Amino acid sequence: MANSQCHIAHFLTRLVQLKQGCPAIISGNRRRTGGEFVDGVLGLARGLLELGLLFRGEVVVIAALNSDWYLEWILAVTYVGGIIAPLNYRWSIEEARSALEVLKPVILVVDEFCSSWVVQLTNSSSIKSLRLHALIGCNTLSNVSKNANSLSMDSIRKPSQGTQFIDPIYAINGIALICFTSGTTGQPRGVAISHKALVIQSLAKITIVGYAEDDVYLHTAPLCHIGGISSCIAMIMAGGCHVFIPKFGAKLASAAFEQNHVTSLITVPAMLADLISFARKSNRWNGETVNKILNGGGSLSTELVKGAIDLFPNAKIISAYGMTEACSSLTFMLIFDPSSQKLRKSPSCSEILESNSLQLYVGVCVGKPPPHIELKICCDPTISSSPMVGSILTRGLHVMIGYWDQLTKTSNCDKSCWLNTGDIGWLDSHGNLWLVGRTKDRIKSGGENIYPEEVEAVLCQHIGVAGAVVVGIPDTRLTEKIVACVSIEEDWIWVNESARNSLEANLLSSEIMQNFCRHRKLTGFKIPKVYMPWRKPFPLTTTGKLRREDVKKEVMSYLQLLNSSL
Repeated sequence: MANSQCHIAHFLTRLVQLKQGCPAIISGNRRRTGGEFVDGVLGLARGLLELGLLFRGEVVVIAALNSDWYLEWILAVTYVGGIIAPLNYRWSIEEARSALEVLKPVILVVDEFCSSWVVQLTNSSSIKSLRLHALIGCNTLSNVSKNANSLSMDSIRKPSQGTQFIDPIYAINGIALICFTSGTTGQPRGVAISHKALVIQSLAKITIVGYAEDDVYLHTAPLCHIGGISSCIAMIMAGGCHVFIPKFGAKLASAAFEQNHVTSLITVPAMLADLISFARKSNRWNGETVNKILNGGGSLSTELVKGAIDLFPNAKIISAYGMTEACSSLTFMLIFDPSSQKLRKSPSCSEILESNSLQLYVGVCVGKPPPHIELKICCDPTISSSPMVGSILTRGLHVMIGYWDQLTKTSNCDKSCWLNTGDIGWLDSHGNLWLVGRTKDRIKSGGENIYPEEVEAVLCQHIGVAGAVVVGIPDTRLTEKIVACVSIEEDWIWVNESARNSLEANLLSSEIMQNFCRHRKLTGFKIPKVYMPWRKPFPLTTTGKLRREDVKKEVMSYLQLLNSSL
């Protein structure tokens, strides 16, 4: 592989040069300069090579909470031509075993939190590729992981040689990482991502979000997800300081803001909601040092944006839309700019929409792609009657190499290297992407296509609605019937029509919601006829994405129980 190729380890020299005498890494009680951290990476890389533990193109699986040691493993493995595959620490042992059977790794790396995996996975007859397992961190291995094929991180690492760099090695096809999708439906899939994709995504974040060497970046997202990894690599390239907490918690994050003067972080809506709730109950809160927030994993409601501005008055808030297969963010949109003290308004629909057919598919504006990303809409009359609404496709150096278990087969890209995102949307005349919904979530009712995200956006405009999820359930006449699950605000009450008292305020009912949808000009066939009050949090993945299928199953059980009681 030519030396001109991109490699994420190329930027370690910048970390050494910029972070002399000041911390580049803060993780618990450990504070390390750039040189000290890079010495650790190089020592681990030399150990993997000299001990013959890892060869070019082999896979190393890691399951752990966030730490500086976790980042060392990511960089050291890829430095010597290995492929790192982070697993979600929240997975069941069955999910982890399934991933290992696909990946065929030679090394399993765990921390104390995931150390129980070792016995259960290394004793599996279906995983024959494992030669070694190692424990993240210092000191000795825990009792559950002591055996002849175990090594501590310190026993692998070779002593420092004064930050002497060796030429990074490339895995086959330039793959750096196998990152698993969130698995909102079905099993998570291992996505093979190249060094080049990680570098170009990082450059986009540096340019658009504005990461710089004076940033203090709090790792709120887990390093097993593409959002956390790509922002981490961007911060290494920028030369900023990394602050690690094991996993996100509002109390831990608040302490980090105060102790380390954090300037940047990434969030999903659920994280922001937790931070807002914690801040309102806490007597101590200091978010004034934060000057940039990148939100992913779903759009922010007006209430969340206002709450975030109150918490972080000096922060530029940017929202991103993306996916693992595209190495994180495909588009960016500025939500709030503190320099103007004004919310950034989405483009006006009345200014953009010209045809009646498009007005049925307004969707949610998710901003514009950075320069390296190409988007196009592939229209299909089975998806939409509009000539401008269709499948969102993308191509460029950011696109995955393919799914790990299908690299020798056709990936999710067509012959022109276009990746079908699985989302439905349209591009306006200003280059903004409007997201209408997911192909797999589309509801077919009475011969019409309905995208639940559009209906949910209307329902959530009601002041008494805290959240809404719309699903389609089987129906003999319509094919699918639209059901809306509605979570209501604290001071509001859901009532049956027969129990409704017109003199009472703050009431919600099926009739009220139907009339509200009509008032908001939602097309008749899209208005839910059935409403189900939802009295608990909606099920989410670890990245904050909705598990719509779980909601659908619960709705069907609820309606079956309701019908049987009648």
